[in-house]
Amino acid sequence: MLDILVDTVIDSLKLLPFLFIAYLIMEYIEHKISEKSKEKIKKSGKYGPAIGSLFGIFPQCGFSVVATNLYAARIITLGTLISVYLSTSDEMLPILISKAAPINIIIEILAIKFIIGMIYGFIIDFVYRIIKKGQAQEEKIVDLCEEEHCNCENGIIKSALKHTINVFIYIFILTLIINVIVTILGEDTLKNFMSDSSIFEPVIASLIGLIPNCASSVIITELYLSGIINFGSLIAGLLVGSGAGLLMLFRINKNIKENIKIVALLFFLGAITGIIINILV
Repeated sequence: MLDILVDTVIDSLKLLPFLFIAYLIMEYIEHKISEKSKEKIKKSGKYGPAIGSLFGIFPQCGFSVVATNLYAARIITLGTLISVYLSTSDEMLPILISKAAPINIIIEILAIKFIIGMIYGFIIDFVYRIIKKGQAQEEKIVDLCEEEHCNCENGIIKSALKHTINVFIYIFILTLIINVIVTILGEDTLKNFMSDSSIFEPVIASLIGLIPNCASSVIITELYLSGIINFGSLIAGLLVGSGAGLLMLFRINKNIKENIKIVALLFFLGAITGIIINILV
């Protein structure tokens, strides 16, 4: 139990600077920028999926947390959020390096995650604009303090710190619960589950990848390096592994139905991409 607690503390502390940066940006936009400037920020987000995919491939799931906060405030688009989720590397890159995986394999995986995240992001934004075209009112940037009912008017730094601490406690508790569950189930159980489901590997890999815990990407990467699962299943699992981003989504975005749709979309994109890769390779 002590090891679980230590791992949870470490995982949660890694997110602190990203949480603070995200809330600082949101507070600055909310309190220091005019409505006209806010709209310019939204319109400039048409290249968001490319930028989101680029940041996502860095081996740190904190970017998915930042993107989730920015999406909940409607500062970035749904396509940008999905692009970050799909490209987020989490613990995959350190595992590949520690296992001395060939450099060409590492570059190939990162490139695939970046390209797929970017392409899907642009497609989602394109479809979303068509669906929303002609509606009377576009979505506006959401005021964080109004949504959270926190009445924080003591400066953006204090407000950002307050939100960071509140969300940190939330993530810590949920991460602890997930770590306990994964420990009780055992990584071997998940590995056996994957190895016994070869026909549906990409689907199962996507389900495991949805677990908001670094253990999911570690298990999937190790299974691939051991030759137990194929390349398509590896990509399927890694695409949906968005770190603590999904935990944050259900904490900060009040539209539960929308959150469920986002998770379902993420799972579908990961699974179908893995299946397509298996067919082509």
